Formats: sequence, C-alpha cells, structure tokens
Amino acid sequence: MTTVRSFADRLSDRQAQAASLVCVGLDPDPVRLPAPLSGGKNTAEAVLAFNRTIVEATSDLAAAYKLNLAFFESLGPDSWRVLEATLRAIPPDTPVIADGKRGDIGNSARFYAQACFDLLGFDACTVSGYMGRDSVTPFLSWPGRGVFLLARTSNAGGADFQQAKCEGRPLYEQVTRAAQTWAASMHESGTLGFVAGASDTEALRRIRALAPDAPLLIPGVGAQGGHIGSVLEAVREGSGPVLVNSSRAILYASSGQDFAQAARSAAENLRASLAPGLS
Repeated sequence: MTTVRSFADRLSDRQAQAASLVCVGLDPDPVRLPAPLSGGKNTAEAVLAFNRTIVEATSDLAAAYKLNLAFFESLGPDSWRVLEATLRAIPPDTPVIADGKRGDIGNSARFYAQACFDLLGFDACTVSGYMGRDSVTPFLSWPGRGVFLLARTSNAGGADFQQAKCEGRPLYEQVTRAAQTWAASMHESGTLGFVAGASDTEALRRIRALAPDAPLLIPGVGAQGGHIGSVLEAVREGSGPVLVNSSRAILYASSGQDFAQAARSAAENLRASLAPGLS
C-alpha cells in the first residue's frame, strides 16, 4: 500500500530546498500589467505571459505559489485555459495553493474540492468555515492535500466578526479549536492549516499557540502593513511550516521593461528578511 506524503511534509521539504518561507501570490490584474505586456496581446494572453514571466523569475526563491482564483475567473471563457497553463509553468516540486476561500454546504464543498484537487491538481486551498463542519471536512477528505482555513484575516473588515466574543473567546479562537477537532475525528484527512494575517500579531500568536503543528499561511506583509519581525516573533514557538505571502509587492515591483528583475529582487529581499524564521 502506497503511503501518501502529507502536504505539510512536502511543503517543509520545499522550504528547506529553497531556504525560503516566501509564498508568491499570483493576483494578475490586467489593469496593472507592466507596459511591455499591456499592448499587442488580448487580455488572457497578456495575463498568461505575465504569470509565466513572474514564475520564471521567482521559481528558485518561492516555497509556494498562491493563485487567487478571482483574477483568473474574471477572464471569462479563457479563465480555465490560463489557469491550467499557469499551473504547468510552476515547477512540480513547488506546492501551489488555490485561493478561492470556498465555504459552501457539504455536497457543494465536495465538488469544489474535486475541481481544486482532482481536476486542477492544486496542492492546497483556502476555505471559509462560516457554515461549519460540513463546509470544511469535504476538503479534508483528500489525503496529501492541504486546507488553509480562514481564522484571522488581514483585511480591514476582518475584525467585524473574527474578533467578536464567542463563549468568552474571540471567534477566530473558536474556529481554530473546532476545526482541529473535526480533522482529528476523521479516519484519514489532509493537512489542516490556518490563514492568520500579519496585521494582527497578537491573534497570530494565539493561533500558533492553539495549533502549533499546523501550517500557517500569513498574508498582509507589505501592502497591508504587517511587520516581518513581529510576525516571526509571533510564530517562533511552533513547529508547523509557515508561509508568508506577498502578492502586489512582488508582482508590481516595476511597471517597466525590468518588471521581471524587479519582481525577483522583491522576492529575494523578502526571503532574506524571513531567513531567521528558518532556524
């Protein structure tokens, strides 16, 4: 019987290989494409060329890539083709996360998971748990894959519900505790991780303490104001692999002919600043 390696193990291997905690977020906004790509091609072809160039420039520096599905879906009939071609451009040993924040009832969740894992071949995905257990566990039914459950997000409105008290604790804590119980009750499950934003380092510290072995996907460094030193301090006690995502700061580091080199430099700088977190 073949043993399926966990997503956490594969991610840890890639982080060691690349000496990196950097997750490059591919959020290709057609309006922000650099000048060399903004004319002469249709939108879908320009986006695909941009994605391929960014991947080529950063592939040795990235521990993972995160593809925001909204930016692909907005391409209309070309969306699936561009998404598949982008996935093929990413080296096979580098984990890729589908950022769609799915969160529907059980039967729908099963089909979302099937599309993500079986049809497109993503290694992990982001999931919203607002609808409870049956909106999350279908995604965990794929051994070897990862599920990053939204816990404390980095957007300005994240505190509207996530910080609300539930039985005396912030809701994000209840989500973190409950999800671990769901995963533990399954006979076989994928790797459960959490999305915990860099903009609230106290919440990040609490989530790390509650789930020290779980992978963490940390957005909000750079454009959303998260401080790298504070992030590394908040997660230093745990053992689960940590990914720090950067999208706009890497993708749009330059709008000129040098956009690929500028993206590489931004990724290199982020990798260097996160290096203390590898020890």
